[in-house]
Formats: sequence, structure tokens, C-alpha cells
Amino acid sequence: MRSGYRTGHRLGRRFGWLWGAYGTSALGTWLAFGAFPLIAIRVLHAGPAEVAALSSVAAAVGAAVAVPLGPWVEFRRKRPVLITMDLSRFVALLTIPAAYALGVLTFLQLLLVSVVVAAADITFRAASGAYLKTLLPAEDLLVANVRFESTAWTTTIIGPPLGGAAIGLLGPLATVVADAVSYLLSALGIRATGGEEPPPERREAARMRAGDLLDGWRYILTDATLRPLFFNTALFNGLLMATQPLLAVLMIGRLGFAPWQYGLAFAAPSVGGLLGSRLARPLVTRFGQHRILVLVGALRALWPVGLAFLGPGTGGLLLVMGVELGLIFCCGVFNPVYATYRLERTPTDRAARTLSAWAVTTKASTALLTAVWGVLGGLLGPRTAIGLAGVLLLATPLLLPRRTAAPPAEPEPAPAHAPARARRAHP
Repeated sequence: MRSGYRTGHRLGRRFGWLWGAYGTSALGTWLAFGAFPLIAIRVLHAGPAEVAALSSVAAAVGAAVAVPLGPWVEFRRKRPVLITMDLSRFVALLTIPAAYALGVLTFLQLLLVSVVVAAADITFRAASGAYLKTLLPAEDLLVANVRFESTAWTTTIIGPPLGGAAIGLLGPLATVVADAVSYLLSALGIRATGGEEPPPERREAARMRAGDLLDGWRYILTDATLRPLFFNTALFNGLLMATQPLLAVLMIGRLGFAPWQYGLAFAAPSVGGLLGSRLARPLVTRFGQHRILVLVGALRALWPVGLAFLGPGTGGLLLVMGVELGLIFCCGVFNPVYATYRLERTPTDRAARTLSAWAVTTKASTALLTAVWGVLGGLLGPRTAIGLAGVLLLATPLLLPRRTAAPPAEPEPAPAHAPARARRAHP
């Protein structure tokens, strides 16, 4: 039985503000879910290729833009970076309704805003993981990640229906405004965390070198425990997301499901994510972190292949909901355990670069595999392409770390911050 995780649940006022900021921006994101494609179709009369570019091209370009931001974030205080990324998304999103009101909204602007939001999202995730590592002791990281995961699934359940209702009443631009405001509120919440953040270690050279851009990937690929997990998550997430457009084509187009049935098939099973995230900590306490990581990481790969057997009618709808419930439950357990495992094995002075490299790779691989599976869906049909992705996903557990290792030793803190650093030391 693991004894390294605390039984208490109080993580302090500063974490409370950070958690609230996360929940606010997550709710705003889900309220505006699908708003950009709707604006492109209804307002700008965009075609299928342009709508596809909003997700695939914007994600790929946003990932490329975020590459130099990882090393840049590493040597700066993380809280101002988080606030800057929130305000950047706030301003970028507000240009959409402003341009519409002035009659000058274009598809190019939608694409550029999507790129800015994607790059800011990657940078925010990298900075927030590094900030969390300095904010809490190692034994509280799993509790914090469980709370983030529970909040993510809660907003997934309530956000799209509320957003859909708002779009029906006020149009998609209203949800874009709501999303923008959520980032402003998130920035205010992060600012309210207050406290003293340890200064980052300064580099000897003032200018960023070309080699600095690869530091995150270099650390991941030379670490025997992070390397397999890195490839596992990039491949799993990419293959899983690549089938989403094909599922929409299969369900709504060929099998005749109504849009509300399609939405229900993926919204209702999100309850499994909420339940799984609540069970993550007790399972780790009972069976150990590495065992749960490998077991649940393998179980989540078993579900998607079932979507290849999707048929019409109530039976087909129940099949999708059952598959998604099992998949999302496993992901709800896996995600906070994996996020904690990764943070524990990444030194504080490398956290931003490592997390940025991880997020860039995941975003880029998802964009690439989505494009590839779009071609395969056209050649083989959506059902066959979905089945092929499911079969390949069955092999992803082979990339899970077979062994664990002790977390790396943290660098010695500066004397002025010795008491605070001592509280954050790994047990």
C-alpha cells in the first residue's frame, strides 16, 4: 500500500484560487465548444476544407509557434506568464465579435485567432504545471491533479448543453464572448493567488540558443520512464482524436442519427470521467502509482475498437455510449495519475520546457493523424478507418513504462528560499 500521499484535502488558499481560475476558463472553453466552425459556416459561408483547417492547421501552426515559448517560460516566474497567456486569449477572442460588429470579420482572422489560442494554451499548460510544482509539496500533487480532472469532466458535462442553448438564443458569437470573459476571470484568479514565487534559475547566456529549443525533448527522450509514456500518450491521444470527425460522418451521415443523439452519445458518458477521477487517489493509495498507471493505461486502449461495430438505431446509440463510458472512466483515472507521475519525474528547473515539448508533440501528432485518418476515411470508408485506429490503439499499452524509478533529485535551493523549498522536497 502506498503511504506517500496525504490523507488531508486542504491545499491552501493559493491553490484554491488557481483551481477556481482553471474551472472558470474550462467552463468558458466548453461553452464555446464548436463556436468557431459555426461562425465559419453561418457567418462566413466557409466550405468543408476551410472548416477542417480551423482545427487541423490552426493546431499544427499553434504548436509550432509554441516551440520557442517553452524555454522562454522556463527562466521566468510562472504566475506572470499564466496571467499573460490568459489575457492574450481574452484579447484575441474579443477581436472576433468586434470585427463582426464592424462588418470586417474574415476567415483569415478566425484562423489567426485559433493559432494564437492554441499557442497560448500550450504555453499556459506548461507554465501551470511548473507553477503547481512550486506551489505544492510532492505528496499533494495527485490530490491537486484529481481536482483539476474532476473539474474538467464537470465542465465537459454542463458546458456544451449550456453553450448550445446560448448559441440557439443568441448565436455563436455570444459564446465566444463568454469564453473570452472566462480567461479574464482566470487571469484575475491567478493574480489573487499572491504569495512569493521562487525566482527561476538564470541562464549564463542572455540570448536563447538554438539548442535550447530542444531541451524539453532531449530530457524526455533520455529519461527511461518518461520516454515510453511520452510516446504512449502522443500516439493514444492522436489516434483517439483522429476518429472523431469520422464518427460524426458515420453517425450523422450514414447511420442517420440526429445531432442531439450524437451530442448525447458523448456528453452523457462524461459522468464516467468524473467518477474515475474521484477514484484515482484511493486506487493509487491502495495499489501504487505505477501499477495503476500501467493497468488503467492498458484498459483504456481496449474500448475504441468497439466503435467499428456501430449500427443504427437505439442499439447503436447504446453501443457508443457504453464504449465512451468505459473509455472515459479509464481516462478519468489515468489522466491525474499520469500528470502526477510526469511532474514527479521532472525537475523543477526543467518542468516548463518538458511540459511544453510534451504538449507541442501531442498537439502536432493529433493534427497529423487527424489529417491522415481523414484521407483513410475517404479511401476505406469511415467504419474501416475507425476500426483500423482501434486496432492500432490496442498496441499502445506496449509503450507504457515497464518499470518506475525514483524521482530525480531537485537542485539545491537558494539560501533565501530554503524554508519554502524544504516544504516542497520530495519524500
